[in-house]
Amino acid sequence: MLETERLLLRPWRAGEAVVQRELWAERDPRVPPHRRIDADGHPTVAELEEAIRAGRPSSSGLLAIERKAAGDVIGYCGLIGRRPGSETEPELAFELLRRVWNRGYATEASMAVLDWARSCGYGRLRATVWEWNTASRRVLGKLGFTETGLKEVDPVHGATLFATKQL
Repeated sequence: MLETERLLLRPWRAGEAVVQRELWAERDPRVPPHRRIDADGHPTVAELEEAIRAGRPSSSGLLAIERKAAGDVIGYCGLIGRRPGSETEPELAFELLRRVWNRGYATEASMAVLDWARSCGYGRLRATVWEWNTASRRVLGKLGFTETGLKEVDPVHGATLFATKQL
C-alpha cells in the first residue's frame, strides 16, 4: 500500500468492480474497442469481480486509488510491465473517473508510484499516451516525463506517444 496526503493506493477489492466498470463505460470513443464496453455489455461487473478475485494482470498490476477523506475509490495507478533489473522499463499507468478530474489526484497518485519505483531500484520508467489526451500528457509533463518523439499511428484511434522518465 502507498499513501499520500489525500490518497491510499492499494490492491483492488472485488466489491470495487463497479468502479472499474464505470471507468470502462466512460472511456473516450477514440479508445480502441477492446478497452471499452462492447455491444454485448462486456466486461460485466461480475466479470470484473472475477478478474479481481483471480488476480488477473489487468486488475492486479494496478492499485486502486482511494480518497482517504471520502473512503471511495476513484481510479487506478501503478506500474505495468517488467521488474527491476530487466531490459525493458515498466510503464506508469493511471486512469481516474471523470467526476474527479482536475483535482490533482492523478499527479499525486503517480508521484507516490514514482517514489516507490525509485526506492525499488528502477532507473527509468516509460509511459504511453494518446496524442489527443491532453490532460494525461499534462500529468506526465508535471511528473517529469519527456516525450521521445516516437509515435505509433493508428488511422482510426489516433497516435500513441511514447515518453520516458529517469528516476
